[in-house]
Amino acid sequence: MYKHKGVAVDKLLQSYQKDKDPFITDTTMTFPERSCDFEEFRMLKKLLFPNYWNCGSITKSGNKLKLEIMINELGQALFDGIRPYVSIGEEPGIIVDKVLDRLPDIRETLKRDVEATYKGDPSARSYTEIIRVYPGFMAVLIQRVAHVLYMLKVPTYPRELTEYIHSITGIDIHPGAKIGEYFFIDHGTGVVIGETTEIGEYVRIYQGVSLGVLHFKKDGEDILKKGYKRHPTIGSHVVIGAGAKILGPVTIGDHVSVGANSWIENDIPGHTTVFIAEHPKLIKKQNKEIKK
Repeated sequence: MYKHKGVAVDKLLQSYQKDKDPFITDTTMTFPERSCDFEEFRMLKKLLFPNYWNCGSITKSGNKLKLEIMINELGQALFDGIRPYVSIGEEPGIIVDKVLDRLPDIRETLKRDVEATYKGDPSARSYTEIIRVYPGFMAVLIQRVAHVLYMLKVPTYPRELTEYIHSITGIDIHPGAKIGEYFFIDHGTGVVIGETTEIGEYVRIYQGVSLGVLHFKKDGEDILKKGYKRHPTIGSHVVIGAGAKILGPVTIGDHVSVGANSWIENDIPGHTTVFIAEHPKLIKKQNKEIKK
């Protein structure tokens, strides 16, 4: 049985107390339950944003024991997920402690992602809408946790987590991708972010964007090379329009705007706007009237 030995409980309580409007601070709020989530996602949502998932009571210091129980429940799920993949002699509990102790920092980063989403989407009416509804936020929440596992060199399990959320949201973010703060994926369907992608702060991505590979290196005749930089590096304050493809280990500078459906395989300097110069022509043809 897993029992957390780190500082996550106390640090989370401190994080909860720092919340202020427009984040919900009313611990008695009740929302409709959602039952289609996988176990780790269900627990992470409640621990990271308890007031939005009917767990507001755990934010009070007098209910510390209840928070400890929830932390250990998540810890057990992570422990069971990690255990099949670690080598004999390794202690999954130590890895889980490190992940759980990062939750308060992840929570603060996610709050900044919510802020960026609210400011960057004119259709967003509230932080509540973003936290409970937006698929981009759900995908980033799981990826930020999976990335910690990836950096701790846990094999396979981080990818399981991101593929679970991929199946729910249609957004495919590899756990190896490095993503800065104030990150926002709008709509999100069809977004692909590869393993060695690096993204700065204040980046906004729209649906159908691929941060992918242009071509692969080979180790041998039938084996593709592993573990080298093959995806883009995106600077800060960058907007990438719907359907854009940025491919290979190129660098996109700061304050760049990439137009919809752009195809980029070369570096783009900072303070630049790139877009397709000539859009396909729209041809209108009058249909002949069908005689009865």
